[in-house]
Amino acid sequence: MFVIRNVFKCKPGQTKNLIERFQKAMSLMEDTKQRILVDHVASFWTVVFETEVESISAFEEQFQQYSQRADVQEAMSGYMEHVESGYREVFRIA
Repeated sequence: MFVIRNVFKCKPGQTKNLIERFQKAMSLMEDTKQRILVDHVASFWTVVFETEVESISAFEEQFQQYSQRADVQEAMSGYMEHVESGYREVFRIA
């Protein structure tokens, strides 16, 4: 089992807009275990989109499927307007 975290550093004042896009996209991806984390005592304007998957190949397959869906593309369109930078963390659950 793996936890994959996509960490986004938002432009100042853009966190809420990115969260709204993620929430909309998450509502379309009901068969995945996901959550959104927001900075509390961390770097300002940080949003984490976290996914739990059985394997890395399962994540890649899900990513491929969802990235091709028109409804998910619409929900996420323009999300990079709110982002300065980001990175991905992959953890194996022990």
